[in-house]
Amino acid sequence: MLKEALSAADCVALQLENDVERYAELGRKLRTTTFNTALTVARGSSDHAANYCAYLIMARMGRIVASLPMSLVTLYKSPLVTRDTLTIAISQSGQSPDVVEPIRYFRDGGATTIALVNDIDSPLAHAAEWAMPLRAGKEQSVAATKSFITSLVAGARLVAQWQNDPELTEGLAALPEALRSAAQVDWSPALEVLTPARNIMVVGRGISFPIALEAALKFKETSALQAEAFSGAEIKHGPMALIEDGYPLLIFATRGPTQAGLIALAAEMRTRGARVLLAAPSDVPERDLTLPTAATPDLDPIVAVQAFYVMAAHLSKARGMDPDRPRHLSKVTKTN
Repeated sequence: MLKEALSAADCVALQLENDVERYAELGRKLRTTTFNTALTVARGSSDHAANYCAYLIMARMGRIVASLPMSLVTLYKSPLVTRDTLTIAISQSGQSPDVVEPIRYFRDGGATTIALVNDIDSPLAHAAEWAMPLRAGKEQSVAATKSFITSLVAGARLVAQWQNDPELTEGLAALPEALRSAAQVDWSPALEVLTPARNIMVVGRGISFPIALEAALKFKETSALQAEAFSGAEIKHGPMALIEDGYPLLIFATRGPTQAGLIALAAEMRTRGARVLLAAPSDVPERDLTLPTAATPDLDPIVAVQAFYVMAAHLSKARGMDPDRPRHLSKVTKTN
C-alpha cells in the first residue's frame, strides 16, 4: 500500500502525458451536448472519486449530478429514461456487473457514457462510449491508493476540458510535483492518537467531503478502526451524541468557503472533550496536521489524500495489521 501510494505522482504524470486529444475531444462533445440528467456509477473508493467529480461538475458546470442506485437497473429492472443523459462510471478493475450493466443499459438507450477505468480491456471499458484509462498500472494492494488518486485526476481532467478552463488545466499539470511534496508531509502526530483508538469520526464538507469518505473507508479496511464520515454540517444533527472525552475526530479543512466553518467546528469539538486532529493548510495556526495544497483549491483534495495515505499505511502497521491484505477482502469485488 505504501509503495503504491508513493508511486501516485508518477502515475498521474503518465496519465497527464497521454490521451490529451481524446480528453479535448470529449470536452468538445460535452460542450455541444444537452443533458437533462447526469449520473455517476461506482462502488467503494471509486464512488468517493465519483463524488468528487460530481462536486466539480455541479460547482463549475451547473449540472445537477446524482449517484445511480445500480440495483434499479441490475435487480429491479426499472424502465429508466436514458436519453439526454450523461453517465460516468469510475472503476479500478472494470469487472463488477453492477457497474458494467448500467453503462450498457444507458448507452443502448442513447445516453453519453464515460468510463474512467484502470483496466482499459475490461468489460466496463468496452461497454462505455468513452473509455478513459487511469494509467495507474497494476495495483497489488487490496486497498486502492494510486488508482483512487488517478481517478480523482481523471474526473478533474474531464471537467477541465468540459469547461475549457486553462487555470484548472494548468493546475492539473502541476499535480505530480505537488503529490511528491505531499508524500513527504509529516502526519506522525496522528499515530499517537489513532494507534490505540477504537473508533473515529472523519469530517469534511463540500469538496473535502469525498476525502473524508475515503479516509473512513481506509481506516476500516487497513486498521480495523470503526470509522464514520460526516459532513461538518451534519455533526449537530445526531452524531454529536457520540462525542465524549477523548473521542477522536479527523477534520479535513481544505481551502475554500467551507474551511472557516470546519475550523470553528474543530474548536467547538475540543471544548466538548473530543481529541481533534484538524488537518489544514500551513496558514491555519490551529491545525494539528498540515494539509498540502495544490495550484488551485479545487485540486487540494487530491494532494490531501496523498498525505493521508502515507499516514494510514504506517497506522495499519502500528496497529499490528497488514495494510496490503485486509481481512475478509479481495482486490476485485463483483456484485449484482
